[in-house]
Amino acid sequence: MNSSNLKKLLLEYNRKRMSAIYDAEQRKNSLYEVHPELQKIDDEISKEAISVSKQMLAHKDTSLLNELNQKINDLKSKKQEILSSLGKDESYLKPHYECEDCSDTGYITNSNETIMCHCLKQKLFNLEYNNSNLSNLDTENFEHFSFDLYSNEVNEEKYHSKISPRKNMEFIYKLTHTFIDEFDDINKKNLLFTGNTGLGKSFLSSCIANELLQQGKTVLYQTAPVMLDTIMDYRFGKENSSKDIYDSLLNVDLLIIDDLGTECINNMKFSELFNIINSRLLNSKKATKTIISTNLSLDNLFATYDERIVSRLVGHYHICHFFGDDIRFSKKG
Repeated sequence: MNSSNLKKLLLEYNRKRMSAIYDAEQRKNSLYEVHPELQKIDDEISKEAISVSKQMLAHKDTSLLNELNQKINDLKSKKQEILSSLGKDESYLKPHYECEDCSDTGYITNSNETIMCHCLKQKLFNLEYNNSNLSNLDTENFEHFSFDLYSNEVNEEKYHSKISPRKNMEFIYKLTHTFIDEFDDINKKNLLFTGNTGLGKSFLSSCIANELLQQGKTVLYQTAPVMLDTIMDYRFGKENSSKDIYDSLLNVDLLIIDDLGTECINNMKFSELFNIINSRLLNSKKATKTIISTNLSLDNLFATYDERIVSRLVGHYHICHFFGDDIRFSKKG
């Protein structure tokens, strides 16, 4: 992890958090000016809490808590009635953080443990690893997905299938949504996209990434050549290499490996690829799912990679074969 990137992001988070708190204070003050009875209620709630706390410390009488809770609940109900009459609720007066999980601090504290929030992890991934791979999520999402780009023609000689490209894509599309819905089930399979270029494999991967990012999952998108070269740099202790990328490849919620089969392969890279795939399958602490995209056919995968890798793909991945005409030309049309 690049410490300068982390510092930069934490400064950004602090600005966002302070801005959200300031905006909430402005909304509250504006509302108080028009409806001063709201401020009176808030002041009374604070006064009651302080008064009872002092009495409890002085007399060690915990029975006062019940009385306090009743008074505060009555005051809150009165406050909610006023807000409802204005078409608002309690959330209107609270800061609207970009990430409600960490309140724009970048960290979450559970019991005695403080961990980095998924939102901060993802921003670091985007800065350090994803580069341009996840830069088009505004357009590469299911809202922009169209079955009309795929032919309805059934042509077994041309497509080597008894169904049309569109029918095939409808099946794959349904499978991707099942993958998203069942993402947290560690026993459910991963996805392997195979087929020629220009058939929507990378686009569909981005669509899935988009959905899972909105659910608070972390996503790391790497081409196979870049991923394996980065691991080699780490293994050989090259300058600017870091163990963080390797840990991220193993533990990120969704790893997308694009362009498998375009890397320069050797025995060391075979071993590293197998370790990444296998370790993610064996993770029992949480779901670590993988999407692999390749232009290679199944036959070519068997010919290129050793039995250990292919057996994991066949046994633990839904194999989605893309076929049809290059949709890039359809989009231009």
